[in-house]
Amino acid sequence: MNDKRRLLLIAGGIILVLIVGIVLFSLASKKKDGTDNETKTTLVYWGLWEPESVMKSLIDKYEKQNTNIKIEYVQKPFTQYEANMYTRIQQSTVDNTPAPDIIRVNNAWRSKFQSSLAPLPTEIMTASEYSQAFYPTALKDFSDKSGNIYAIPIEIDGLVLFYNKKLFNTAGYSEPPTDWDAFIEYSKKLTKKNASGVITQAGAAIGSANNIIHSADIFNLLLLQNSVDILSADEKTVTLTSTRAQSALDFYTAFVMEHKTWSQDLGTDLETFYSGNLAMMIAPSWRAFDIINSAPNIEFGIAGVPQLPGNNPVNYGMYWGEAVPKTSPNQLEAWKFIKFLSQPEQQKELFSNSSQIRAFGEPYSLKSLAPEMETNPYVNPILKMAPTMQAWQMGEQGFVEETLRKAITDVLIAQGESDTALKKAEEAINLKLVEVIR
Repeated sequence: MNDKRRLLLIAGGIILVLIVGIVLFSLASKKKDGTDNETKTTLVYWGLWEPESVMKSLIDKYEKQNTNIKIEYVQKPFTQYEANMYTRIQQSTVDNTPAPDIIRVNNAWRSKFQSSLAPLPTEIMTASEYSQAFYPTALKDFSDKSGNIYAIPIEIDGLVLFYNKKLFNTAGYSEPPTDWDAFIEYSKKLTKKNASGVITQAGAAIGSANNIIHSADIFNLLLLQNSVDILSADEKTVTLTSTRAQSALDFYTAFVMEHKTWSQDLGTDLETFYSGNLAMMIAPSWRAFDIINSAPNIEFGIAGVPQLPGNNPVNYGMYWGEAVPKTSPNQLEAWKFIKFLSQPEQQKELFSNSSQIRAFGEPYSLKSLAPEMETNPYVNPILKMAPTMQAWQMGEQGFVEETLRKAITDVLIAQGESDTALKKAEEAINLKLVEVIR
């Protein structure tokens, strides 16, 4: 009996040791592979321009510093990005459809998305800290009239002037024009026509809508430079029928109708620039990637857009900020990660990573980092313009831009009735704003 009892005790001890070993091994495995769900918070981040390879080192660094956080980064295609994101967020408020914790919003979308976004907590960043860190346009574009901030930019961009250096040198120009009077002079001298009066070399891509990709953006620039008070204080109505607005539209279309330095019959501005038959075009800086990829032999420069002589400079901002939907169950943690991305070390790392796959990274949104780019021919012009960038809350950007393009085309067809074209545009946009901003 003693021998039997001894064997049972030994067997029980062995079983107990095995059970303890299995439990300890299981716990160690969970800790090692990050499956300890009790301490992990997953943040789903919908990115846009950057592939996962660019974001990985930043995410790895943050997860190492914050072992309770896991970041799932998804690069979304730009096509239908706004509509898909807006629909997903709206659905998640109704039926708990999974939605991201972090999204990227355009600086002209805030009024549309505002009701669906969580304001930036002051414990993450105060309005004063935000204002000191970023350019004035960011605070204006991403804040409501109550002072709530809805996005943090980790880049800045806007319209710039692209110019063909070879065509400039041939015409005797060593520097791009800085004001609109000089721009008109340059565009006329740089335009060439055949015996039939057909443009064979265009001085500047401006004046039409059908073949200028960023025609609505250029027209918006002119409206802002001409001090047009476009949007009402409550952001529910636009005014486009003022004499200043008509003057801006007449100035724009004059390059086709009067100066004849561009034509509706030409190919798109980008295609014409690729061919070496366009001296100047206005577009956001990232169009440089298209030129480099499609026409690597074209030697081009980037400069600030022309200004009205004698006026304070006004430039047009087109950039993005990271925001947190109200539907996120992890709002505070999401804002902490966005703040991390906006810090100097991370912005420099992001720029360096993205510069490995294209000519340059996303221009720094922090004012303090501008000196870092003084010798960068692509980014320096953008950062010089950034302090004077402006924009306006379109609500439904795609619709508004298409409506402005139609107004331009209507003027060209009617040969000068800018007041009628702008009245139609104003009415159409105001009807849309009623639908979008309630």
